Amino acid sequence: MTGSLISACLWALVATAVALGPRRFHWPAAWALIAAGVPIVGWVTYQNGPILGLLVLAGGLSVLRWPLKYLLASLRGEGGK
Repeated sequence: MTGSLISACLWALVATAVALGPRRFHWPAAWALIAAGVPIVGWVTYQNGPILGLLVLAGGLSVLRWPLKYLLASLRGEGGK
């Protein structure tokens, strides 16, 4: 297993631990997970190809589905509702 896939797995474990924590930490942790996840997805794609890169991206989006939902709503002009 490459270092990039190990990093992606560790990212997923940290995201799971954050989800189990108190709600007041969810949004700050989501921003940190996004900031760390984008380079990890790029690294996985570079080392393992676009198929695994897309799988890791899909996994990250499933973990961060609420920030993604609010982002899409704000881009559509719905104000996050």
